[in-house]
Amino acid sequence: MTASKPSPAPEDRRRRKALRTRDALATAACDLILERGPAAATVEAIAERADVTRRTFSRHFAGKEDAALDFVRRDGDRLNALLRARPAGEPPLLAYRRAVHAWLADPEDPAWHVRPRMRRLLALADTEPDLFAAYQRIRLDAQAESIRIVADRLGADAAVDVRPAAVVDAAAGALIAALRLWARAGGSDSPDADLAALVERAYDALAAEAAAAAAARDSPATRA
Repeated sequence: MTASKPSPAPEDRRRRKALRTRDALATAACDLILERGPAAATVEAIAERADVTRRTFSRHFAGKEDAALDFVRRDGDRLNALLRARPAGEPPLLAYRRAVHAWLADPEDPAWHVRPRMRRLLALADTEPDLFAAYQRIRLDAQAESIRIVADRLGADAAVDVRPAAVVDAAAGALIAALRLWARAGGSDSPDADLAALVERAYDALAAEAAAAAAARDSPATRA
């Protein structure tokens, strides 16, 4: 006789239900903003499409822009989890790069860029002030956590040691540059359509420029 599986705990069921509601609201916000434009996509319309109340929307999100960009927040959390899991002896800049690579290459939980309409939404966030502001807030929150992770890896105090922030800002800047080019790329035949390859190019460029700057700094001909 096969033993039956225990029923999920009530808190687990509530958590899954809350996540389904949040996903429905995020999808509705993304769809309506792209269909109608940010101004016409009201919170009430988003809640109605997700089949929940306006009050339920407010329990999950501060505004429609935060809802539409919830995928950015989630993938920021995933990226930081991957960064935290990198080997302790790995240089932080390399650890961040490899965490980004693992995020983009994960077949079990594909990164947001492979989902429908994400390129359009990210391109819109580059031009619409409210979306841009929400994107910046979410991105900076993720980077603040990355700085804490890198500071722990270095055994440093990020309040007085510039290294954690310098590493994260440089690594995140290369990723953002690649994302911006990718969002603006045309069809699949564009050389910038492959985000993973574009990200690798951005990190290669960052490494090459850092090496060239170090060599020039140490050269007798350019030493002040």
